Amino acid sequence: MAIISVNNLTFGYDGSYNNVFENVSFNIDTDWKLGLIGRNGKGKTTFLKLLQGKYEYKGTISKNVDVDYFPFEVINKNRMTIEIVNEMAPNAEDWKIAKELNLLNTDPEVLYRNFNLLSGGEQVKVLLVSLFLKGNNFLLIDEPTNHLDMETRNNLVSYLQKKKGFILVSHDRVFLDKVVDHIISINNTNIEIQQGNFSSWKENKDRQDSFELTQNERLQKDISRLEIASKKSAGWSSEAEKGKSRKHNSNEGMIDKGYEGHKAAKIMKSSKVYEQRIEKAIDEKSNLLKNIDRNDSLKIIPLESDRSPLIYAKDLQIKYNDKEIFNPVSFEINNGDRVAIIGKNGVGKSSILKLIIGEEINYKGDIKVVNDLIISYVSQSTESLKGSLKSFAQETKINESIFKAMLTKMGVTQSDFDTNIEDMSEGQKKKVLIAKSISEQANIYIWDEPLNYIDILTRIQIEEAILKYKPTLVFVEHDETFINNVATKIVKIEKT
Repeated sequence: MAIISVNNLTFGYDGSYNNVFENVSFNIDTDWKLGLIGRNGKGKTTFLKLLQGKYEYKGTISKNVDVDYFPFEVINKNRMTIEIVNEMAPNAEDWKIAKELNLLNTDPEVLYRNFNLLSGGEQVKVLLVSLFLKGNNFLLIDEPTNHLDMETRNNLVSYLQKKKGFILVSHDRVFLDKVVDHIISINNTNIEIQQGNFSSWKENKDRQDSFELTQNERLQKDISRLEIASKKSAGWSSEAEKGKSRKHNSNEGMIDKGYEGHKAAKIMKSSKVYEQRIEKAIDEKSNLLKNIDRNDSLKIIPLESDRSPLIYAKDLQIKYNDKEIFNPVSFEINNGDRVAIIGKNGVGKSSILKLIIGEEINYKGDIKVVNDLIISYVSQSTESLKGSLKSFAQETKINESIFKAMLTKMGVTQSDFDTNIEDMSEGQKKKVLIAKSISEQANIYIWDEPLNYIDILTRIQIEEAILKYKPTLVFVEHDETFINNVATKIVKIEKT
């Protein structure tokens, strides 16, 4: 066991008005399994790079263990996989490498294939095994589950449950709940560590937010009441002083100056007490609500078709090189259906979506899509995104104000609006695609892995909007919680 100690860490990018971190301090036990969470753009990747020593910063980060980052860059991917593993973990024996891969339900024969010929899931497993075999290191595991199917995610869960000593960045709530024993959350004003998994953290966070909102409301009422009382007290004090002066200058007879002075002083003292209580309440109120993420509701305005079903498939099979790649599947999609298409990576799920939107895909069987159906599509890839948000809105013919309002609600800041889309983080790029889609009125929404890189709070916002506005939706996604919360139908695709 060792301790990573962070003291008074302050960091900001050159030219940025606000610091990413401001005087944050905490300790990490290197035996912990930490889940790192926070809104896209809050500094998760920045924090990992600071731990690696890649940026200059103020304050101190003290550690006596090596820190390794996943996924590490593989130089020359056209090599035998065993060479890459041996390069990262030179002291690991072959039997031990095979044992680790078996723990991930992966055939050790992948070691004797070229790395670039492995599937995405196989590459993830090999890189993770390499780092854990290195030994005496603390791992920074950055979003390992993106694009991975549920089976591969479950393999990673089983593997990481047997390990310790890492920080895991993931937006998959089930994955975090099963793997981590501490949560490190990057909030609006601080970094906070709690023992437990994501669900226990979320429960504590909701309870704290509710308490602060109640306290804020109470203090606001107290301040208003005290301000009224203070004004009345000040008025009484002023009248007492005037009354004392009038009597002193009149012929009304003898004046009890001591009584009048005592009365004025008492009222003045009450006025000052009110002012002090107001200042204290304002000070107490200023410490509230700083870390509350306001989950403003997203809005979707779907169009209902007068035709049904909208999409009908009978014994459908996608063909690659004239060969069927999955078993025949039949389904129909009606108004209001929310259909999750699930299956292993590479089985052809995305091809079904592309077939629905009209792309030329070779297939066998029947598929019928209603004529003149208005479709809103979210692609799995963000590679084509470029230019300003304004030009993107103009090119895609969406309402710029609504589009930007949706982005703001998803945590994209005003300063991000001035950034070209190609320079945004992957999470922000996915938000651009989702904001575009929900800004469109459509009969059916077709989303291909929309949640990759999207933070948990935004995922919850998207779920709530779907459940509220009930659009007709067909989607491919590997987030188990999202599927369980949103889908009304499941279409499972299995390899032939």
